Amino acid sequence: MSEKVYDFNVGASDTPAGIASRMARAGGFAGRSFAEAALAMAEMWSDSGVRVMMSFPAAIMATGVRGVIVQMLRERLVDLVVTTCGTLDHDVARTFGSYYKGDFTLDDEEVDRRGYHRLGSVLVPKEDYGGLVEDKMQGLLEELYSGGIRKLSTVELTWELGKRMEDESSLAHWAFVNGIPVVIPGPMDGAVGLQLWLFNQRRRDFQVDVMRDEQTMSDFVFEGEKLGGIIIGGGISKHHLIWWAQFKGGLDYAVYVTTAVEYDGSLSGAPVREAVSWGKVKPNARKVTVYSDATLALPFLVSAALGLSGGRRGLKEDGGDGVQRE
Repeated sequence: MSEKVYDFNVGASDTPAGIASRMARAGGFAGRSFAEAALAMAEMWSDSGVRVMMSFPAAIMATGVRGVIVQMLRERLVDLVVTTCGTLDHDVARTFGSYYKGDFTLDDEEVDRRGYHRLGSVLVPKEDYGGLVEDKMQGLLEELYSGGIRKLSTVELTWELGKRMEDESSLAHWAFVNGIPVVIPGPMDGAVGLQLWLFNQRRRDFQVDVMRDEQTMSDFVFEGEKLGGIIIGGGISKHHLIWWAQFKGGLDYAVYVTTAVEYDGSLSGAPVREAVSWGKVKPNARKVTVYSDATLALPFLVSAALGLSGGRRGLKEDGGDGVQRE
């Protein structure tokens, strides 16, 4: 109770890092949480002993903030990703097709008649989604099968996609190039998952090996000195990240960005302090929950944290998967 609240001003030349530094002394409310999250991420990226995991649900990949997510893989700001099947759906669809700006208030019957799906305020052309994903996935799976592959993990599936998607806007592309595991604990819940099932109808000996994904998670967690988590939204991807962290004694750094509330007891709404009681976040961890839509907060958080950390991560040794990381 000894820290005073300080006013601050902003100008046209201010950077997100500079504003975040001043917001940290402003006292309240969500602004202070934002500033503390930026400082926590900067410290995480400056600590060469930290392996950074990031989780997010697929919806953000339908927006332009996909570019920030991809940037974090391209610049090796994260060492492992946990996400949902729809992330691959949107990555394939947007690499080979286009999405368009819509509105939350559009008439959905009219949207349907005009040949679109509505995802919040984004319009997804039907021709650039289901059929496109089917064409790309069935071709890939047949190629893998003909090459003798009968079983693969979601990490390997993402890398096989990325190997063939030579487009720098693609998450799968950069996951493959930088050897960053992308774990999808619910691989069947999406258009890509449907294509896996349909392929299995013709090739009954083809399987997705989720146990191999779990081995990847185990190796990653136990071979690291310290763990950091950037957790966007909730759901299965959030839970899978913090679930595995508990076996290492919990996250050393934890930044949540969410719009969910905790009164219904959901995992999505559980703030970072609740994870302490489960051993998923260490009591003395650098931890903060930011209540904001990630499409608003994440770009500024990443920019501020990069500015506060000097624009790069601390030098790291081999990440455990044979990839030399910075």
